[in-house]
Amino acid sequence: MITLAEIGGAQSYVAALLPALTRDFDVTVAAHGSGPLREAAAANGVRFLPLASVRRAISPLRDLAGLVELVRLLRRERPDILHANSSKAGILGRLAAALTRVPIRIFTVHGWAFSAHSGLASRLYLWADRLMSPLTTVTICVSDYSRAKGLEARTCTAERTVVIPNAVEIPPATPAGRDRNPPVLVAVGRLKAPKDFLTLVRALALLRPGFGRALIVGEGPDRPELEAEIQRLEIGDRVHLLGERRDVLELLADADLFVLSSASEGMPVSVLEAMAAGLPVVGSRVGGVPELVVDGETGLLVEPGDPDELAAAIDRLLDDPQLRRRLGEAGRARAQGRFALESFRRAHVELYSRELARRGLPVPAPAP
Repeated sequence: MITLAEIGGAQSYVAALLPALTRDFDVTVAAHGSGPLREAAAANGVRFLPLASVRRAISPLRDLAGLVELVRLLRRERPDILHANSSKAGILGRLAAALTRVPIRIFTVHGWAFSAHSGLASRLYLWADRLMSPLTTVTICVSDYSRAKGLEARTCTAERTVVIPNAVEIPPATPAGRDRNPPVLVAVGRLKAPKDFLTLVRALALLRPGFGRALIVGEGPDRPELEAEIQRLEIGDRVHLLGERRDVLELLADADLFVLSSASEGMPVSVLEAMAAGLPVVGSRVGGVPELVVDGETGLLVEPGDPDELAAAIDRLLDDPQLRRRLGEAGRARAQGRFALESFRRAHVELYSRELARRGLPVPAPAP
């Protein structure tokens, strides 16, 4: 279960799991809306159940309707395992699973919502996750940082929390000599906090004219503000908002540098995809990003919200093709060695099997 089926890191996580589960499990995916996750379910022969009332925004009446919807769904489906992903589905799904006595209730944290939000929304998510913690069989964190943050906030417990890092498929190596002149820079993400593309746009305006092209891939409610800022800074000739794209991997393969300017993160799949494509990464020093990007070895880390520091890091790589190539090759090797799909999928299947065995439920036979 996940809140939305749209493009995103949490959706990529679920889609990446499906091929490993269908051999031994009867799998159903539930989410609101359409998008790549729905298509991934169809491609893997997995049933997709559209959710009507589960949405991202906090809305007491609609959230109550979403809880009723999930209770009815779980009573009908009677699963042995509910694996909830993303904040809203994680809260409503775990509560509905407890009410319907689903034996195993797993929640994957793709970034704690109380860290990504501020004010009342942050406090509501904090207390909701605290209340759901006793109802959770296992909490999966995608980074050591997220686990530590959850333990500190008392939204999970040490004995029932594990870390399984995100993973990506490693594409064939891009032939040497891909460097563009001028270079191509790519950033990917939803145009909404906490991604902070506004800081990226302002950093790009500090670069010398003719630095190259910057492609920002994604859609979201902050697009009008970004368009206005690009126009105000007069950089529309070199900074392009591409909207949602299905060819992100192709764009990465044809780029020279990846930038992540987020104010908060879990373990971003976009950074892993960039590393797997052999790109050096300039990233904010937030969440699990330092567990992916080794500063000075596979990319450069900067403080969030600082356009000057971000611009300096980008400029350093734009000026040095050999450094870009060295960091990119090291990043690809790191992705291949630590964040490949095989171990990621095996860890989830083993977790499911372990929890089934504890309850005396049928356990899949080990893969040959």
